[in-house]
Amino acid sequence: MTESILYTKLTIPPLRAKRVQRSRLIDRLNGGLHRKLTLVAASAGCGKTTLVSEWLSVGPRPAAWLSLDAGDNDPERFMTYLCAALGTVGADWGARMPGRIPAQPFQPEPMMTFIINEICAIRDPFVLVLDDYHVIESRLIREAVALLLERMPPQMHLVIASREEPELPIARLRVRDQITEARIADLRFTSSEASEFLREVMDLRLSEEDVSVLYFQTEGWIAGLQLAALSMQGQEDASSFVPSFHGSHRYVLDYLVDEVLRQQPADIQAFLLRTSILDRFCGPLCDALLYRHKDRMTVESAPSGQEILENLERANLFIVPLDHERRWYRYHHLFSELLQQRLRQSMNDSRKELEGIAELHVRASEWLEDQGLDLEAFRHAAAAHDLDRAGRLLEGNGMPLLFRGAVLPIVQWLDSLPGEEADARPTLGVMHASALLMVGRISGVEPRLQAAEKALRSSRQDDKARDLIGHIASIRATLAVSRHEADTIMSESLRALEYLHPDNLPVRTATTWALGYAYELQGDRAAAGKAYADALSESRKIGHLMITIMAMLGQGNMQRADNRLAAAADTYRGVLDLAGDPPLPAACEAYLGLARINYEWNDLGAAEHHAQFAVKLARQFEHLDRVVAAEVFLARLKLVKGDFGTASLLLSETEHSARERHFLNRIAGIAEVQALALLRQGNLAAAAELAQNHGLGIIQARVLLEKGKPSAAIEILNSLRGQADDKGWEDERIRIMVLQLLVLDAHGLQAKVRQLLFDVLGIAQSGGFIRTFLDEGKLMERLLRDAAAHGRMPEYLNRLLDAFAIQEAIDQGRDRNEHLAEIPPVPLIEALSDRELEILRLIAQGLSNQDISERLYLALSTVKGHNRNIFDKLQVKRRTEAVAHARKLGLL
Repeated sequence: MTESILYTKLTIPPLRAKRVQRSRLIDRLNGGLHRKLTLVAASAGCGKTTLVSEWLSVGPRPAAWLSLDAGDNDPERFMTYLCAALGTVGADWGARMPGRIPAQPFQPEPMMTFIINEICAIRDPFVLVLDDYHVIESRLIREAVALLLERMPPQMHLVIASREEPELPIARLRVRDQITEARIADLRFTSSEASEFLREVMDLRLSEEDVSVLYFQTEGWIAGLQLAALSMQGQEDASSFVPSFHGSHRYVLDYLVDEVLRQQPADIQAFLLRTSILDRFCGPLCDALLYRHKDRMTVESAPSGQEILENLERANLFIVPLDHERRWYRYHHLFSELLQQRLRQSMNDSRKELEGIAELHVRASEWLEDQGLDLEAFRHAAAAHDLDRAGRLLEGNGMPLLFRGAVLPIVQWLDSLPGEEADARPTLGVMHASALLMVGRISGVEPRLQAAEKALRSSRQDDKARDLIGHIASIRATLAVSRHEADTIMSESLRALEYLHPDNLPVRTATTWALGYAYELQGDRAAAGKAYADALSESRKIGHLMITIMAMLGQGNMQRADNRLAAAADTYRGVLDLAGDPPLPAACEAYLGLARINYEWNDLGAAEHHAQFAVKLARQFEHLDRVVAAEVFLARLKLVKGDFGTASLLLSETEHSARERHFLNRIAGIAEVQALALLRQGNLAAAAELAQNHGLGIIQARVLLEKGKPSAAIEILNSLRGQADDKGWEDERIRIMVLQLLVLDAHGLQAKVRQLLFDVLGIAQSGGFIRTFLDEGKLMERLLRDAAAHGRMPEYLNRLLDAFAIQEAIDQGRDRNEHLAEIPPVPLIEALSDRELEILRLIAQGLSNQDISERLYLALSTVKGHNRNIFDKLQVKRRTEAVAHARKLGLL
């Protein structure tokens, strides 16, 4: 052993002055010191060395460090450096070891027995780190390390940092709880760590959105974030760089090529390049891409795709398992982009050695179709520019892919087709029109339909042509839905049902839904509800996702109109579960429905949250009026909160936009909220004019009531009530009845008021109505207090009265009890638990104990027990006092 020692190989790498503290990982490594081994295994650039260095800098034990390189595959050299490293923690150990190491030939068993006996002389606990262990390929050295791990004395703890999983009995160590592991998923920066790294360590001025984009692109890969940061340093506008950062960026490309790709054998490089076209892959799919050769002997002698994938995972080669069975995988985003770029370059450089990219996509498409994965098969057919194959997959054997939720990729592909190719295929034209309608690009629908009709006129009029004519009529019926044209919906729907093939259930079901909306527009809610139910039942049977969503929306609207608010809320939530992430624009209706229900339940925060989502999604529709309804609702929320200025401004802007875009059917709804704002400000004349101009009967009755003309008001309300009763419009009925209460009270007809009040409460109780009463103010509160004195419906009445009390505390900024307003809030002696805070929030929303019990799936006695604890901790006696005091303490 004459080789001189390079002591930098034995030096723990110094830490940067500015770095992200990895406390969560340090705690994990500290917690594993009682075990034999700590394994830090991850791909290049994941921060393995930095993590171990940071841990040792704050750890309780001295450490021996050995940075390995390719030259250490020589057993003699390895042992020399191992002894030198151990000498850094063992007194004169290193000085006396060289002359005592047994002579060649190297044998793992006697050598490690000797080393282990010498280690026993080191009394104090210590750590031995073998960094970059993946460079060790020598079988003898691997055997020696395995023996060291098996027999090492208890005062030693071994740390191995490697890009690959070492050939050690990892599974057995796990079973015996003798190993602590830090893998790729553990080493990735969290989003907060990434933000700290980019802003504090790399000193970049980036928005949260920019950080999020980079975090997604790099998937928390530390080297990727650093390379992105280096690329941005010195740029005046770093944010402009963010969208362009990807795997072909020169820093990322150079790093991954030098550190990863070039290190792989030629056959593995070929595997990586060919499979890079796949978003996800499994062994058999990889085989389909790799092996389509006449020479079966070559195929049989080659490793299978599954074997290669398992080897790649063990090598931590930027491959991510997608299930616990290790069947499906994907590549890291940046690595995938690099591979795809290299694949394109290789195709240009050597077409003979590698098959065309289009052929790879076709092979993938064929395999995926055989497995029933039609959407992925379509994507690869589209990527191969195979129109015939893509078109056939798009039709979907009776259930087009379009109707299974795969709208966006289909729209993108159809948009990309040259006009002459699409126009020559009427089936694709009709599919394109349908897809454009689904994503809200209304202006493009009719031109596509007309092009399809032109192509059909010159083709043979067979069953397929007739079916396409029926499909075109169905799409036009849906277009008429967007314009609320009941007659057109009816005529086009009937034409569709006449031409559509009896087996074309997807489009026939869509037509049934459209008929339901026509009935709804005509005020026939019973017929509408039946049509929606029929469409929903059939769409679920055949897997028609879009009509399932639309029929559920219709059903939810009917449930809400029937005052079945809880059922409607469940239906709307079901829509959101189906609408995807990000959700389809049609989900705006579900968000708006939930906003209206939460408003009625007096959860204004949730109502505003849902309404804002509704506006965001509705704005994706080019020529639909959905956004108007959502903006009007937000304006009403502002009005309820007393923000008249913002409400008026929003209403004015919405009205201007509605008129400009010819959404004239929405003007009356805007005018109604404008009139309510005028009434609250005492401008009766302007409110009366709006009511008169737009036929707002309920607003007219309110104006008359304010003017002290209850007789005229009751005449209008009686007429409206009769119409609502005749048509079975329950939502309108309850609105009218509540206003009738105030008018009868103004007449002094207390007996009629009392009877009508209990009738209204009987209707409202099952739906959990609160704001319908709360919005009527002090007069309604007095009527409810009178009703409560009769002892009927005590729980519901108490809930309503509590809501009035809470509203007063919010409006006045103080509790109803004066002493609580004057005395500063006393800090809590004992904090509320998470469950108690949850219940307190529901109390603040006006929910009864029974409601809370059902909402949280708790026993009623348990809820009452939590209430007692809340009251004790807040030092109050009543629910209203609890809410007011909690608001002062900032708990709500």
